[in-house]
Amino acid sequence: MNARLYVWQRATAAVMAPFVLVHIAVIFYATRAGLSAADILSRTHDSIAWAIFYSVFVAAVSLHASIGVRNVLAEWSPLGERQAGFLALALGLLLAALGFHAVFALVVA
Repeated sequence: MNARLYVWQRATAAVMAPFVLVHIAVIFYATRAGLSAADILSRTHDSIAWAIFYSVFVAAVSLHASIGVRNVLAEWSPLGERQAGFLALALGLLLAALGFHAVFALVVA
């Protein structure tokens, strides 16, 4: 792994840590309060704060995962660095697309 990717992966991990904790806390709150999916969606609908929160979370996870997959493919598969990079990029874009679609559904739909 080159130094630039190492720094980016560690930075995204540092960003993700508090987001994961908040996400888990919200899950505990929702389950303890007995909220249904409809209740949760009604609370998040049109919320700019939740849209920003989960958009940053999705961006960090997509970048973090694609760097990790790139490293695993480059080190453990017969693929070269370039091919591993292309596959990792495709995975990162897929994760980002699915994640931003979920954010859109959570906040707008």
